[in-house]
Amino acid sequence: MGGRSSPGSKKGKSSTAWNEHFFSRGFLKGSLPVEIQLFYEHLFFSFEIDGESRLGVSMKKSRLTEALFLVPGIWLIAATATAIPTPIPVCAPSLEQYYCPHTDEAPIIDGNLDEAAWSRAPWSADFVDIEGDLKPPPTWRTNQKMLWDDTHLYIAARLEEPHVWATLTQRDAVIYHDNDFEVFIDPDGDNHLYYELEINALGTEWDLLLVRPYRDGAPAVNAWDIQGLKTAVMVDGTLNDPSDRDQGWTVEIAIPWEVLAQCAGRPVPPTDGDIWRMNFSRVQWQTQVQDWQYVKIIDPETGRPLPENNWVWSPQGLIAMHYPERWGEVMFIGSKLGTGNRPTLFDTSPEHQSILTGNHLMPLYYAQKSWFEEHGFYAGSLTELGFGKGDASACPLPTGDAEGSEGWLLEMEGGGERFLGRLITPHGIMTIDEQGCLVRDPLKGKP
Repeated sequence: MGGRSSPGSKKGKSSTAWNEHFFSRGFLKGSLPVEIQLFYEHLFFSFEIDGESRLGVSMKKSRLTEALFLVPGIWLIAATATAIPTPIPVCAPSLEQYYCPHTDEAPIIDGNLDEAAWSRAPWSADFVDIEGDLKPPPTWRTNQKMLWDDTHLYIAARLEEPHVWATLTQRDAVIYHDNDFEVFIDPDGDNHLYYELEINALGTEWDLLLVRPYRDGAPAVNAWDIQGLKTAVMVDGTLNDPSDRDQGWTVEIAIPWEVLAQCAGRPVPPTDGDIWRMNFSRVQWQTQVQDWQYVKIIDPETGRPLPENNWVWSPQGLIAMHYPERWGEVMFIGSKLGTGNRPTLFDTSPEHQSILTGNHLMPLYYAQKSWFEEHGFYAGSLTELGFGKGDASACPLPTGDAEGSEGWLLEMEGGGERFLGRLITPHGIMTIDEQGCLVRDPLKGKP
């Protein structure tokens, strides 16, 4: 058996790939008019980068979620949330944590993870099923590790795989139709304007920007590119060869900070102790060999492939990656904080406390979504939602709708088509709205 390295390269975009992504996982299928689906198929979007505009349109981040432009610029459509049933997690979030050390030696992006630079970064815990303890552990191990320097965020992954295969070669195809590795990044943890990158064992890439999660009407921006992205894959075995048994494959990624800064909502590169919300996923299909090729096993009742397995770093609690509030925490460690795995850094981090506090507002959001689906409008009071009278969801607010022993105060205003929840705490003021935008003020919490 021999190794194989496949550096990723940018090619022409698929005109239908992102539309398949938008509908194929059951988020919106059949819920939108045909003309809106066609709009999304051809969606292009632009924003201002260092004073220069892509596609001739200049947009600040504060306006980014308000409008989307359709090339050739004839339509301007507000990205309002669509009434889509919102699955509610059945368990409290379990946020994995990772310490990402700074490096003075940039790794070579060739798929080989044995070089000295990577020795500074610890491997993450083994990936688990996307639903966490609700499902059995994955069949094959997956781990990730990260590094950063002044110019790039570096990500590596190793995926055990006895039969490595891939078919998709066109950039921005729907990569999760193959087995793949996926990266999700929300720098400021507000559930909006986050990044996604997928790659298969051929090194084929798909990068996109989510204005909002699918539950809040999205859209996903397939026209967005990670300019300067470097990726490589190395197969420990033989790709697409069922005659032998492989060991697996590795992925190596370098993402420029200047790209991540576009919608970060915070200073980039990060500083010592900054925490970003991130997650990693591995899609694994059930296959069999036919005519010396790997093919997906078909469910005889549906005539479609059996559902894929989704193995993740930080469990989501439900089969949906686009719940950013349930992603893990990545702390960037520089010279001041040192290196290594130091759990006390999270325990004493004001930003970590701010993240935990902000997540207490998510039950209000879930409850309002359920109320809207039943009544066609949002509740106008906390009492209507049952807050203060018991658990509103799997992770209830500690003080209900009144000031608690820790000085927490939950308020809500609005109703009809809008609402705004506000949680006032010693860690800062947190807000959540009908589009799921979770704002923490101050972002890094109070010391």
